[in-house]
Amino acid sequence: MGVLQRFERRLGGMVEGLFARAFKSEVQPVEVAAALQRELDAQAAVVGRDRTLVPNHFVVDLGDHDYERLEPYARPLTAELAAMVREHATDQRYSFVGPVAVELNHRPSLETGVFHVRSEVLAGADAGPPVPPPLPAAPREPADRREPPGVRPSQYAADAAPFTTAARPATYGRLMVREGKNASYEVELHRQLTVIGRGSDADIRLGDQAVSRRHAEIRVANGSTMLNDLQSTNGTLVNGARITTTALADGDEVRIGETVLVFHEPARG
Repeated sequence: MGVLQRFERRLGGMVEGLFARAFKSEVQPVEVAAALQRELDAQAAVVGRDRTLVPNHFVVDLGDHDYERLEPYARPLTAELAAMVREHATDQRYSFVGPVAVELNHRPSLETGVFHVRSEVLAGADAGPPVPPPLPAAPREPADRREPPGVRPSQYAADAAPFTTAARPATYGRLMVREGKNASYEVELHRQLTVIGRGSDADIRLGDQAVSRRHAEIRVANGSTMLNDLQSTNGTLVNGARITTTALADGDEVRIGETVLVFHEPARG
C-alpha cells in the first residue's frame, strides 16, 4: 500500500466521515498530500553520500471558501499531512534538519479549488529520521608515494578515494501540468515508466474528475519517450489528435480530461 493510500485510509476514519462530507468538492486532502510529495521531491538536495536534505516546513495557501471549510479540521488534517510527509521521506531516504510541520494559510486572492504549496528548511532540535554519521576521512598519502606496479593511475585514484558524491537521479524530461484554473506546476520524470491518473496509485495524480484512475502512461525505452492511453474513458489527445500510442516530442501538448500537460525533453549536456 502506497503512502497516499495509507493517508486516505487514515483520513477516512478520523472523524466518522466528516472529512468525506466536507471535502466532497473543492480542494481534496489527498490532492494536498500529493502536492506535498511533489514539493518534497522537487526540493530534494543531495549533500553527500546517502544524505539528501528536504524541506521540513510547509505552508498550504487556500482561498476564502476552501480555507473556511478546512480550517475547523486544521489540527487533525495538518497532523496527518505531516505524518504523510515523514512516511514519504522515509521511503525515499530523505533527511530533515528539524521537525516536520504543515500549516494552512488563508490567501483571499486564490479561487475556490486552487491551492499553492510553499516550503522551507527550518532547523530544530528534532531532526526527524536519523542521519547516518559521516564516514571517517581517508588518511592523507605522502606526497612522494609511488603508484604500485601494474596499477593504472585511474584505478589507483579510485581505490584511494573514500567515496564519490551521490548524483541526482536521472531525468527523462519534465511535464508542465495545468489542472483547470489551477496555477501550473512542473513534474520531473525520474522513472522510465510514469502512470498518470486520478487514482491514489498513480505516479502523477490529478484531481480532474474527467481523468480515469489509470488514464495514461509515459514509457521511456530505446531512446524514445512514448505516451500510451490506458483504455481511458475519455481518451487522450496529443496536439489536438486522439491517440492510442505515440512518441512524444519537445513541446507536445497532452490533454486528458480538462487537464493540459506540456512535455519537455531533458536538457542535453
